[in-house]
Amino acid sequence: MPDHIPLLAADCANCFGLCCVALPFARSADFAHDKPAGKPCANLRENHRCGIHTELRAKGYAGCTVYDCFGAGQRVSQVTFGGRDWRTGGKADARLMFEVFPVVRRLHELLWYLTEALRLDAARPLHPELRRALEHTERLAAREPEELAALDPADHWSEVAELLLRVSESAREGVGRKKGQDRRGADLAGAKLKGADLRGVSLRGACLIAADLTGADLRHADLIGADLRGADLSDADLTGALFLTQPQVNAARGGPGTRLPGSLVRPVHWAASR
Repeated sequence: MPDHIPLLAADCANCFGLCCVALPFARSADFAHDKPAGKPCANLRENHRCGIHTELRAKGYAGCTVYDCFGAGQRVSQVTFGGRDWRTGGKADARLMFEVFPVVRRLHELLWYLTEALRLDAARPLHPELRRALEHTERLAAREPEELAALDPADHWSEVAELLLRVSESAREGVGRKKGQDRRGADLAGAKLKGADLRGVSLRGACLIAADLTGADLRHADLIGADLRGADLSDADLTGALFLTQPQVNAARGGPGTRLPGSLVRPVHWAASR
């Protein structure tokens, strides 16, 4: 794949705390207070670091611990805006930066999915299309600030989603599935799926909030866009799960017996929650 594709994970040391300023959040179980878009979080320090980073969950900011910008933060800070800090670059620059950040974040998420797809041997026949889609997405993300602010990535997302669906079908072909077993977009909130055989099942966009997936076999299941907030993945096997992201894992509950794809890390708070 092209060697110019940027790091697709957050590098907070090279970001101006954009997720703590540009994005809004509402008081809830995930956030201790309301914050409108464009206003710095009360916990953000002058050096763009979080003042309660090691205590986010204890202080009521669990939502922050499950977020990942897929590398958009450092790109917007250091490349798109050439290292101009929103604190010192003027109000117009700051406003533009805050508009650009969520657009680039969406594009970087697509870059992550496409990069993951290119790692799949089963998708090899689709690699030329995947490479073209990846290169086009990268060109979009590399546009000037004003162009990015005016960009609606929805159409591009739809095109790439269709390609990723074909990748998923190729990768899951013959993997433990039974006819009619796919649960794409299903409402499985709170579902009792302990020990369920979900090998190769499509759970794309499924709502699995607080679902009991303890001991479930999710090998090669398609989890793109699945909502895993509060889902119990204790002793579940997600080896080879397709398009499972770090934010999804961070939002779920798990333990030492949870088996994850090699590209993902076990969240620190899992140990604390057991």
